[in-house]
Amino acid sequence: MRFSKRMERLDTSVFSKLDEEKSKYIEEGKEVFDFTIGSPNIAPSDEIIHTLIKAAKDPKSYMYALHDIEELRLAVKQWYKERYLVDLDPNTEILSLQGSQEGLAHIALAICDEGDIVMIPSPSYPVFANGPRIAGAQIYEMPMKEENNFIIQLQDIPEEIAKKAKMMIVSYPNNPTGVTAPDSFYEELIRFAKKYDIIVLHDTAYSNLVFDGEEGKSFLYYKGAKDVGIEFNSFSKTYGMAGARIGMCVGNKDIVAMLRKLKSNIDYGMFLPIQKAAITALTQDQSIVEKTRIEYQKRRDMLVKGLRDLGWNVEPCQATMFMWAKIPDQYQTSEQFSIELLKQTGILVTPGSTFGKYGEGFVRIALVQSEDVIQRALQKIKEVGFFL
Repeated sequence: MRFSKRMERLDTSVFSKLDEEKSKYIEEGKEVFDFTIGSPNIAPSDEIIHTLIKAAKDPKSYMYALHDIEELRLAVKQWYKERYLVDLDPNTEILSLQGSQEGLAHIALAICDEGDIVMIPSPSYPVFANGPRIAGAQIYEMPMKEENNFIIQLQDIPEEIAKKAKMMIVSYPNNPTGVTAPDSFYEELIRFAKKYDIIVLHDTAYSNLVFDGEEGKSFLYYKGAKDVGIEFNSFSKTYGMAGARIGMCVGNKDIVAMLRKLKSNIDYGMFLPIQKAAITALTQDQSIVEKTRIEYQKRRDMLVKGLRDLGWNVEPCQATMFMWAKIPDQYQTSEQFSIELLKQTGILVTPGSTFGKYGEGFVRIALVQSEDVIQRALQKIKEVGFFL
């Protein structure tokens, strides 16, 4: 058998590998505390669940959807207006995604030709690189360094790269670093994109999980953003609907149209009960979002205090459901530290090297466990004296 050379550009998902390691330790009778994959354990509201169940009982729901129903597009328009102060045309500037990851995997196919350059942040979520690689694009990693508070330094991008680049992916609040970007960054980003004729894709999956009183904004809030790009938004973290697989592409109508054309050749639209559940999510009492944000902030604060008390001086994240922690000095690599932490304590975290070369020296800790599990994990560290 001979397979596509395209597959040589991809590695097996790191989360699959980590899950294998987790299974080995469970088989040995050990308790594993899994802080790797960002799969929310905060369930959707009762209203969302009831809408989904009701719609799933309707036999008409099992026909091809073919497109986003008008009620969903209007709900997204209204939500973006109220939440982000952004006006969207429901007919040309809104497109549903079967999870934002699906969109990230496909968008380069609609924009890039073989050999085109796509600029991505580093460290970054793996699909930021893998989506363009599937399309045959070349990757240029934009460093996000600790000394710059993990903000991309656009002025440091070589001009020959900027001139050749077709697309750039940016994501704040950022996964994995957990930082937010100031208004000045977005203003500079739009100027940069216009100067070099680069399409911007902004991933804003965590804009509703911003802590300590700061408010997450939309990229499209900034003047000129629609001229250069689009934004992907997600229901996974905001509304606890990760398994339902629903996201949104909004913004520049020409880019949205190209992605819509591509998707029309790939799928037959989103399952209607999921669309109706999404409508409920957007139109329900939005205090549910604040409750979710508070819960993640409590988990963050608990972990930061607990780990600092035990000797690991981690920094609190500004946003997202992830903490980005520098590994202790005695460890040479993030993978080495992660394996040793697992062996001695049963705590599973994601090595920073997973997220690109500039992720080395850190690990990502997902805030996906209850306070009770966090407390047990901290107690295990204390028992074995891991950081002593």
